[in-house]
Amino acid sequence: MSHYSHSPLQTAPVDGKALGKVAVLMGGTSAEREVSLMSGQGVLAALRSRGVDAHAFDTAEQPLWDLKRQGFDRCFIALHGRGGEDGTLQGMLELLHIPYTGPGVMASAMAMDKVLTKRLWQADGLPTPAWRLVDSSQGVAQALQDLGAPMIVKPAREGSTIGLTKVMDATQCAQAYALAARYDDEVLCEQFIDGEETTCALLQVRRSDSGEALAAVQALPVVRIVAPGGNYDYQNKYFGEATQYHCPSGLPAELEQRIRHLSEQAFRSLGCRGWARADVMVRRSDGEPFLLEINTSPGMTSHSLVPLAARAAGLSYEELCVQILAAARCDAQPGRDHSAQAL
Repeated sequence: MSHYSHSPLQTAPVDGKALGKVAVLMGGTSAEREVSLMSGQGVLAALRSRGVDAHAFDTAEQPLWDLKRQGFDRCFIALHGRGGEDGTLQGMLELLHIPYTGPGVMASAMAMDKVLTKRLWQADGLPTPAWRLVDSSQGVAQALQDLGAPMIVKPAREGSTIGLTKVMDATQCAQAYALAARYDDEVLCEQFIDGEETTCALLQVRRSDSGEALAAVQALPVVRIVAPGGNYDYQNKYFGEATQYHCPSGLPAELEQRIRHLSEQAFRSLGCRGWARADVMVRRSDGEPFLLEINTSPGMTSHSLVPLAARAAGLSYEELCVQILAAARCDAQPGRDHSAQAL
């Protein structure tokens, strides 16, 4: 058992009523709408239980300008996928000068693009599975020759294993490409890492209850995922009951420390802030960890992994939601004149 599970996370108390009028952004129009609605309703109930003046806001049904018109002071982003996790929404909130949870515009956009993410991590010397970017089924077949079987084929800019295929031989290449290309013009082929599937939640909290400065990012206890037949797909992630989640992970303490440190490095490499979750595979043959991706608006459903890790660190679901909300910020400074006359 890892010793990290015995170290409670240190947080400053937060007065929910002092956080103002809060919009919980949920739903949206991405392929992950259904999961987003579940996350949003959970967050909404949690915030209200802590005295926060929180309101549901489905971005597919209301224009974002209503956030300003209705006097919202900050937003909790519970949207997943495109239009919520890819920097576009964050850019709009910057223009509206409304603080929001999670990473900013650039980090969100880069983390949503798995190819950009891999390029940055490789530049920083962080381990990630070998990969190829392809634009045809012939490209998938060539990638299979280069990377070997099994191989993962997936859209470059989607989440929740949507459009993903585990390719075992050349007969699957055309179908795998067609499925991934339904969701994105860019298709990523990735070396399959056989081993333990883990995830590591990352959290920045306010340094004190009076200031907006955030403490250094802290990795929460690692979650080890054991899915039926090793198939951690969309159904097993959100709706099945057979997947097992181990937190404490049961991994050797030294390996858990490596995963946590690597996840913090990945978070900083992309310029993230607030909170996120890193997915890491641990190769069975030698125990080496490999970064798969960073989720900048992780799920907050009853099956979700950030709340599970937070509980292991001594933080309830309700307190986790309030801490994430309290760390909301906006990069734009409305008091500064950005016009040409100021130059």
